[in-house]
Amino acid sequence: MAVDLVVSDITTPPNRPYSQAVTAGPIVAVSGQTPIGSDGKVVGVGDPALQTECVLDRIEQLLIDAGATMSDVVKVTVYLSDFEHFGAVNDAYRSRFGEPRPARTSVACSLVKPEYLVEIDALAVIAR
Repeated sequence: MAVDLVVSDITTPPNRPYSQAVTAGPIVAVSGQTPIGSDGKVVGVGDPALQTECVLDRIEQLLIDAGATMSDVVKVTVYLSDFEHFGAVNDAYRSRFGEPRPARTSVACSLVKPEYLVEIDALAVIAR
């Protein structure tokens, strides 16, 4: 099965050796997205809800560019810089996914930049 690159105008091209998103048949894999605005600057410094919205906007655009929607998402991993942000992230997250919500894992860990409070990756399956 061929793996194809998903390209999006709103994402900042990665400066590391990975793709923002790829497709393989009906599967869309979106790499961990961080709260970076179209200007390349961190969005919502100190605000986990605003950062979550930004990250989910980035994921949604990549999914759209791949021919998918948020309702096609089956698995998400949420990386938090601190579990104290869990409630705010959940509130923002809850508003973006309908029932049934995707399976999810949440992990507290160090993120690439100290300004990042949240990073999220996603796996979707496009209904054909």
